[in-house]
Amino acid sequence: MKIILAALLISGLIGCTETSDKQPDWPWQGQEPEQEVPETPEDATLDKWTDVSADYNDLPEYIRVYRSPENLEGKKVVAYIAVADMASAQWDIWSINDAAMEGTTDAFKTPAAVYAEANWPIVINAGFFYSSGGKNYSSSLAVRNSEVLAYNINYASEDWVTIYYPTRAAFLMSEGGDFDACWTYYRTGGNHYMYPSPADNTWEAKPAATPSASYPEGAKAFSAKTAIGGGPLLIDGGKFRDSYVEELFNGTSGIGPDSDQPRTAIGITVDKKMITFVCEGREMTEGVKGLTTADVANVLLDLGCVEAINLDGGGSSCMLVNGKQTIKVSDGSQRAVGSTVMIK
Repeated sequence: MKIILAALLISGLIGCTETSDKQPDWPWQGQEPEQEVPETPEDATLDKWTDVSADYNDLPEYIRVYRSPENLEGKKVVAYIAVADMASAQWDIWSINDAAMEGTTDAFKTPAAVYAEANWPIVINAGFFYSSGGKNYSSSLAVRNSEVLAYNINYASEDWVTIYYPTRAAFLMSEGGDFDACWTYYRTGGNHYMYPSPADNTWEAKPAATPSASYPEGAKAFSAKTAIGGGPLLIDGGKFRDSYVEELFNGTSGIGPDSDQPRTAIGITVDKKMITFVCEGREMTEGVKGLTTADVANVLLDLGCVEAINLDGGGSSCMLVNGKQTIKVSDGSQRAVGSTVMIK
């Protein structure tokens, strides 16, 4: 697996492609007046976003969908968020089963194919993935009903001579229903840990120690009812983080965290509103190049998220609302992916 990973850690930029049944129209109504939104603690951060829930037919009252203003972080954008009150909503993940980290014959699926199986009101693409030698692999953690279906990738290299062992981001819900963003590491054939801070890696230094029960500090045995991996971690404890350096997402084998790209992310507010975020990029709409991971972190902070992680981006970025696409996907049609997050 080592010789293929460098090129495939950028699964936000590559992957399988499958044609969706139909493409929606894409009017960008950037000149329409902003809606007046009551200044309440629950929605004060949404005063520049437009509630477009009515465009997507019969959403539950506890799930709302918003379109961004024409500019965020000083850039022209096309972005959407779904905001789900987790006091009423449920979330789940779908993933290929690659728990052995040896590849699987499980097929990748487009978000539309996932939607068609159960009509989830919200479906977004999720973790990183790749294919090699006729098998499909997940590079990102996936936990469903407390069962680990895949682990965050536990090694990285730019030259496949020097090997690093980075901790990678995960967004999870505990058995008790609490949400968290953390860093994880799986010791192949051994223990699985979660950490309150990442291993101190950077491409410019020698590899940090292999993560363990004693490094980084504060290690706990991994436990979650539902979880999805990706990276970098964007927000931790209500503070900007964007730990792409420590997670080794920069460099030639990374996801271009400092470049403008289509992005997907997930976060939670202090009052347990789950926010799924997607933005367009690569000039699918003229002038819309995308956002950096730091931009996404800042947007989610402004929306009240206290925990958040970046997910796979690029051609994978897609959010369906009642089966209808929001952004124009940069592959031109939906990409078949290794995992998704769903909300109902």
